[in-house]
Amino acid sequence: MLRFALRRLLTFPLLLLVIYGSAVLLIMATPGEGLEGGEKDLPPEVLQQKRIAYNYDHYVTIEVAGQAPRREIRPVSAWERYFWIWPKRLIWERDLPAHQYEDWTVVEIMRSALPVSLQLGVLALGLAVTLGIAGGAAAVAFRGRWLEHLSIGLCLIGISLPTFVIGAILLIVVALWLGAVPVGGWGRPAQAILPAFTLALPYAAYIARLTRSALLDAYAEDYIRTARAKGLSEMRVLLNHALPNALLPALSYLGPAAAAIFTGSFIVEKIFTIPGMGTHVVESINNRDQTLILGTVMIYSVFLASFNLLVDLLYGLIDPRIRVGARHA
Repeated sequence: MLRFALRRLLTFPLLLLVIYGSAVLLIMATPGEGLEGGEKDLPPEVLQQKRIAYNYDHYVTIEVAGQAPRREIRPVSAWERYFWIWPKRLIWERDLPAHQYEDWTVVEIMRSALPVSLQLGVLALGLAVTLGIAGGAAAVAFRGRWLEHLSIGLCLIGISLPTFVIGAILLIVVALWLGAVPVGGWGRPAQAILPAFTLALPYAAYIARLTRSALLDAYAEDYIRTARAKGLSEMRVLLNHALPNALLPALSYLGPAAAAIFTGSFIVEKIFTIPGMGTHVVESINNRDQTLILGTVMIYSVFLASFNLLVDLLYGLIDPRIRVGARHA
């Protein structure tokens, strides 16, 4: 397992470089640079200064024999800007400004938005895993009863309804009609309840369906019949024998799902007025804010790769056969 983990860690830089290069190619294929001032056209001299500040152009000193040196404005090559100047300013100097937020650097925006999305993501991921596994296990433990039909129906609703519908229903019923929690905002524990449930329910529904399907397959295996023949109770057969093996499909889904949850959902954050990452992701695309787009893409990529690695390591903890295979690889 250690050798496998080290191999995966060594591929991290290459994976991030491929994702970053793909994002750069998409940005280069999109018309415009995002430096425009919105509805009003910027004066040429102001636009030129912005192009210099954002490394689209730079000053070059021209020296000719017998003449005084003069400075000219020349364009910066796209490869130098995207693969050297901007990464250096973003990672080492941390002074790369966002196109549409001139007083804010990309790092400052991430520092203010990412902790909010992480807090919301931790709550939502915990709820999704707890509700999903519990719902899938209950559907199998009470097969043929009303609890199984209720679990299947709730899963169907959670998967079918868009997030903005779930959020709006919870907002109207729980916050407005019942007055149990605040309508929106962020900062108090009560303000995180509805956004966390709204963000978690679709993922919980998928996890419940995956868990139920995997449990049904596990119940047909020989080791389950052996456990029952030993006189174990159905609850111990479910929790100690069937459920650990049935968690593998859910773990596969948790990798990208966790990255999506932790980087924020624009719809959920918009409904409940939460200042998280999702808002900046969508606004950067709408505004063609190239520096902020690349910053948010790399944040998402780091989370996605990290959670996929964590899922692979959890495989070995749950299923000993994977540890043996990794040892002989």
